[in-house]
Amino acid sequence: MINNISTFSIVACDLKSQAWGIAVASKFPAVGAVVPWVRAKAGAVATQANANTTYGPRGLEMMAGGLSAEETLEKLLSHDREREHRQVGLVDANGKSASFTGKSCFEWAGGLTGPGYAIQGNILAGPEVIQKMEHAFLESRGELPERLFAALDAGNRAGGDRRGRQSAAILVVKPNAGYGGHNDRWMDYRVDDHLNPIARLEELIELHRLYFGKSPKSERVMLEGKVVKDIQKIMKGLGYYTPTDGEYDDATRQAFSAFVGNENFEERADPDKGWIDGPVLEYLMKKFAAGDKQR
Repeated sequence: MINNISTFSIVACDLKSQAWGIAVASKFPAVGAVVPWVRAKAGAVATQANANTTYGPRGLEMMAGGLSAEETLEKLLSHDREREHRQVGLVDANGKSASFTGKSCFEWAGGLTGPGYAIQGNILAGPEVIQKMEHAFLESRGELPERLFAALDAGNRAGGDRRGRQSAAILVVKPNAGYGGHNDRWMDYRVDDHLNPIARLEELIELHRLYFGKSPKSERVMLEGKVVKDIQKIMKGLGYYTPTDGEYDDATRQAFSAFVGNENFEERADPDKGWIDGPVLEYLMKKFAAGDKQR
């Protein structure tokens, strides 16, 4: 037997956007390395408690082959002698869900299911943890990652793992949503050991939006006046050759191009047209504000 992974998790999908994902937290190190298993157009599996990690790849293979979440769950459990020590949640390619909590899982343990989601946890503060998670998921708006995190955060606020906090993770896939469109890994972040892992996970999700999101044209800020002068001061302090006169001239444009490239924001600014996305400008001003004051 391996150590029991006291965990609360949500497995869910958004069929409209063809996304599947899992958010999970635990008083256990690196929960993201054990619990979440997801494949685009197949489904998602969370395996926890006395976790049988073969449930992940085997379950995804079965659902990719056309089995429902319930049928897959039955097959996974059928020959497992330790099934009463397992906890697992599944969502299949069609949004059907299933959850299982073995009789030997440590209290409080249980799960909830609905169209497109399965929520489960063990060694929890009480049933209110998964109840609050369900409510948050159903009531929240936005894309699947935001809804998954809302559920995880609600479970944490309701008491979460009664032993405490240590790690958290989110894994979401949809076709061609990965970097450069070359894979399906839309969002994949882990906090393996932290005093407040869910808060740190939220920060990582915000960074993901910042680096990989896109703002509407209405949020673009033109590089002129005080905006240019403030950016020029930051760039000069960082060693880029540029004046600090508030003019967006060729030297400033070249420096700005190198600056946003080094900060990995090439997709959220256009040096030639002279604009930057508002959220990115705000982030850069905050990031370099302290250093700018010291210069």
